[in-house]
Amino acid sequence: MLAKILTAGLILVPALGFSSDPAGLPLPPSGYDTKKTNVAHGKLDISVTYSTRKYGDRKVTVYTPPGYSTSQKYPVIYLHHGIGGNEVSWIGQGSNEGQADAILDNLIAENKAKPMVIVMPDGNVKNASDAFGDFEDVLLNDLIPWTEKTYSVSSEQSMRAIAGLSMGGGQTFNFGFPHTDKFAYIGPFSAAPNTKEPKNTILDPAVIKKNVKLIFISLAPNDNVVGTKNSSQYHDFLDQNNITHMYQLEPGVPDKDSHSKIVWDRSLYNFAQRIFTDVSTGIVISPKSNASRGQVFFGRGSHSGKTQVLFTRLNGSGALTLDGREVQIAENESPFAGINLP
Repeated sequence: MLAKILTAGLILVPALGFSSDPAGLPLPPSGYDTKKTNVAHGKLDISVTYSTRKYGDRKVTVYTPPGYSTSQKYPVIYLHHGIGGNEVSWIGQGSNEGQADAILDNLIAENKAKPMVIVMPDGNVKNASDAFGDFEDVLLNDLIPWTEKTYSVSSEQSMRAIAGLSMGGGQTFNFGFPHTDKFAYIGPFSAAPNTKEPKNTILDPAVIKKNVKLIFISLAPNDNVVGTKNSSQYHDFLDQNNITHMYQLEPGVPDKDSHSKIVWDRSLYNFAQRIFTDVSTGIVISPKSNASRGQVFFGRGSHSGKTQVLFTRLNGSGALTLDGREVQIAENESPFAGINLP
């Protein structure tokens, strides 16, 4: 299986890879989702009102990164809450489903994520016939245009992501895959039973392969609220169609927290580091015959004048080819390993 390499500047993380096994990403560092006094903080516009064509005024919370300036266009992620949430759930208020602002502040301070705008809408259209399903029209035809008019965000597909938790994870599957002309990055976390079957959202696998730069599916394997089928059916379908994706099963989560912000904060932490990077062209890595197939995720960036290729979960040692050059890979105890090339 050939894997494309991502160009990520100084953000050196494994990015994309064919997935037949869980990703096995390590736990985030302590304090990754807490506000810190020694880092710059973005700005929160909380419960802002925007108008819709069919459902009156609605609420949204918007995070702009530290140093936000109208002189540049930022990438944007549309981040959705769960069944009992609203526009403040991802900032630790209301149903308290995550700490998106703190996570991004810390990642940006460590140069692990690009400065981005996060749009966190109330995705429950209570006066609609399908409260969560009908938000698709609002998102595409009201919220995105309003965001691009109100904030300095890019209107390019490659600079737009969609993600969400639980019911919002189902919305991410349901809205993201049919609209890959709008979203280049798709991140469903602990998707709920509102998730449509893959055959109903992915009508042409070739379109997904062409348009989507990252599919990041995550959940706790012991989720005792919505179970795992909603997510695993996509993992299986994507595998069967050789569609590159990451499938992260969050380890060590107690049963009582298996459908909670512990999982969702970790998921956003991992997703945010892997979005809004440019795919390079003409660079491929393929496993040599003497290398174990395993599950290999690749990222590429420059550091100190060298190219660094990162990978994780190569099953044992072996060799890879990079642009026709053979590179020996040794097994490494660390969850991540890297090689430097001149």
